[in-house]
Parts: sequence; C-alpha cells; structure tokens
Amino acid sequence: MQDKQRRFLALIVALLRCHSALPLLPCAVMGQGLLNTVRDAIEKHGLLRAGERVGVAVSGGADSVALLLLLAELRKQLGIVLSVVHFNHKLRGKDSDGDEKFAGKLAEKYGSAFHAGRADIAAKAKSKKANLEDTARRARYDFFARLVEDGRVDKVAVAHTADDQAETVLAHILRGTGLAGLGGIHPTVGHVVRPLLGVRRAELRAYLRAKKQTWREDATNSDTTRMRARIRKKLLPILEKQFQPAVVEHLGTLAELAREDEAFLDAVASERMQTCVEKGSGQAKISIGDLLAEKKKDFTTEFTESTEKSFAIGGRIVRRIVGELKPREGQLNAEHVRAILELAVRGENGKCLSLPGGVEVRRERDRLIFCGGDSIAERNRREPVEFERAINFHGTEVDVNVPELGCVFRFRVIDWPAKRGDTIEREFVLDRDALQSPLVLRNWRAGDKLRPCGHRSAHKLKRLLNQKRVSRWERDGWPVLTSGGVLAWARGFPAAAEFAAGEKTRSGVVITEEAIS
Repeated sequence: MQDKQRRFLALIVALLRCHSALPLLPCAVMGQGLLNTVRDAIEKHGLLRAGERVGVAVSGGADSVALLLLLAELRKQLGIVLSVVHFNHKLRGKDSDGDEKFAGKLAEKYGSAFHAGRADIAAKAKSKKANLEDTARRARYDFFARLVEDGRVDKVAVAHTADDQAETVLAHILRGTGLAGLGGIHPTVGHVVRPLLGVRRAELRAYLRAKKQTWREDATNSDTTRMRARIRKKLLPILEKQFQPAVVEHLGTLAELAREDEAFLDAVASERMQTCVEKGSGQAKISIGDLLAEKKKDFTTEFTESTEKSFAIGGRIVRRIVGELKPREGQLNAEHVRAILELAVRGENGKCLSLPGGVEVRRERDRLIFCGGDSIAERNRREPVEFERAINFHGTEVDVNVPELGCVFRFRVIDWPAKRGDTIEREFVLDRDALQSPLVLRNWRAGDKLRPCGHRSAHKLKRLLNQKRVSRWERDGWPVLTSGGVLAWARGFPAAAEFAAGEKTRSGVVITEEAIS
C-alpha cells in the first residue's frame, strides 16, 4: 500500500508540474499561430504588398494595439513600413487625450511615425443634426483618406475582428438587410484593410497578456443603450451558450459566402449597365425590358418566379444608378428598390418616386428615367415651353421650325381621295377646305378641347393625354394646330372630327414631324 501511495503521490506531483508548465507552451504556440493566421489572411485577400507604407489605426483599445504588435512582428516578412495613425474624437475629455498620448508612445516604442488627427465630433454632429457614431466614423475615415491622398501612407490597417463581423451581420439582420448587408465588413475597401477579421477578441487579449502589453478601455463600448453594445454584451453570449458555441465563426463564414455571391451578381449588373443604361447630364435612362432582362409583356399582380429572378440583377442596377446620381447622403433600402421595380413592372406612365439622396425616378412609357441633383433643380427652374407660329399656305408644302421643341413640322397638301395603295389613314388627314384663318401652330394650353375623329364628344386635351399615358414632362410644349381658334389637330391624335378628311374632301393636309438637323 505504501508503494501504491508513493506512486500515486508521484503522479499527482508530476501532473502539477506539467500543469504549471502548460501556460508557457500554449502562449508560444498561440502567438505563432496568431501570426500565421494574420499573415495567411493578408496573403489570401492581397491586403498588403512589399514596399507599401502601412498606417495602423490605433485607438488605444486591445484590438488595435494587438494589430500593431502583430504587424510589427510581421513587417520584415511582409516588407512593409509601419506608422501609427490615431484620430482623437474629443468625446471623452481627458481620456480621449490620454488615448492619443498612449498611441503616440506606442509609435515611439516601435520606431514608427505617428499621424494624429483631431475633431470635436460632438459639436460637429450637433450642428449637422447627425448621429454621433456615424459622424465619428466618417471623420475618422476621412482622416485616413487624407493621409493616403497626402502620400504619407499607402494603406490604413484597422482592427475589426471576427467578433465585430458577427455583431455587424447580426445588426444588419435585425435592421433588415439583403445579400449585401449579410456580407458584413469587407476585408478591403479602397485603401482600408482589415487583417483581423478571422481572429477572435479573446485571442488578441491573450496575445497582449503574453506580451505583457497594456491597452486602454473605452467605457462607452459597454454602454448597452447602444445597439452594438447590446449585441456584444447580451445577444451573442446567449447565442453562444444556449444555441451554437461556434456562432461567431458561422456568421463570419456566412458573411464571406454572401460577399462572394454579391460580387458575382454585382459583376453581372455592371456588365449590363454598360450596355443598357443611357447616361446624360444628371440623368440615367434604362428601358424596362433591359432592367428586368425580360421581353415586354403583361405582368400579373403576383410576381412570377422569373420576375423575381430578374429583380436580383435589376435591384443592383437600380442601386448603382442611384448611387452614381445622388448629390447628397441618403441610403436606398430594400423597400425603395422594391418600389422602383414595381414602378417598372406595372407603374403608370408619368408616375414619379422621390428617393433618398436627392434622386427622382419616373416612368415614361417603357423606360425609367432617373434624375439627380442639378438635373432636378434645372427642371424645376425651367420655364414651360411656349411657342406660336402662324401658318400660311402659298403652295403644296410649308415647313415650320420650332426650336423650342427641336422639331420641324411639315404641312403637305395632297390630293384626296388618296390613290390606291396610299398608306395614309383618313382620320389623320385634315380637310384643306375646312381649315379657316388664322391657322396657328402652338403649344397646348390648359382648357384646350379636342374631339378626335371617331369620338362622339370633345374632351379636354389634358384628359386625352392622360389616357394616352403621356407624362407631364413629355406633354410640356405639346404641339397643337388651331383653325379659327378651334383645335383641329394635336400631336399623336386623329384630326378633330369637324376638320377630318371625308367623302367630300378634294384636298387634304398631312402634318409630319422631324428633328432639326
């Protein structure tokens, strides 16, 4: 028994010795594993290249400090030149200034240049009546952009982690999102790169503790009145403990797959835009058939499966058009996109939608026309098209130039009845002898009435234009011909019944329209 007891005690002592040595091995292994993970992410996504000057955005928090240390260890392998970038939002008084000093000392410790920017974000947000966090983010990234523009850095590395990715995807889902929102945070956007998207926060803190490197805590990150903090402190822990321990990793994978699909669909949309979108000054036009990738047809009130598929590309085209045209900030959400596509499928001619960012879209027959900024203002300022030309027949043909419409109207006198084989339809021919002076070609006016050939009674021209689905933009300057003050003809309609060619007509008048060359 004594031998057994001695062997048991020896085993316990051995286990205790092993246990006391365990932290030393995992720390070393963990550190190398973390370096490999970051280096692999940089190589996989092509985040950094040899010779580039990389500014590491260091707020003073654990994640950004860990990023600096990791890149400092990798800089020789990667062949990059590091500097430290810090933006002081002046939101926490002395603590904000302390963060800046802390970041500056880290730059000095690692022999790197220090680039600091500052702004009173609270005052800026208040003056613009904007969201504080959004204002801070924009100011920070604007500062990064200026560093790149000034040639002080080529890239800016920021410390978004796998946890940040999971929180972002969840936040987008809770607010309502599509495939693009599921893509979450991208590894690279322009000059900004994110090498830590595959790394958990806990790993970074363990790495810093092993390095005996301190960091600064921002108390506002624990403020659960903010949605992101509630997701971080409450929702994710519940999901991990009660539903799926690997929820963060799974959300990261979802984001990656969503970005891949989004990139493919975006490429298809971009290719179609190049061939189908007609761009002008502050405008973009696209036919409904091209937008929906379907031949013209009657859509039912319920969207067909093929229509839904066409929305996948059509929605992206809509977002791109609006993004290029909008003169100010404004987010196009899924409901806006759906409304535009419904306008394309079964909207009324001339119907107009106002969109975020100062963009309007209207339907004109089988096209959607997008207008933004100056184009809208110019249209609103533009005076109505007005013109008036007297018509005098001294032969068989009279040409009337109307520069206001960019057109030439040709009045041609023909023998009537028409010869066999003549394709001119009777209702579009005026009886020359029925026309009385003064003959005037002018723009339509409110109150104008017309009884087209074949109609029993006269109707206001405005009503007829509505029935013909002529939008209010198209009808501006719409040409009409009056005979003795009475409407005898209007563009696109049969001649007025009392002036139309009939059985007794011997001489007719045909009106054609051509663009001024």
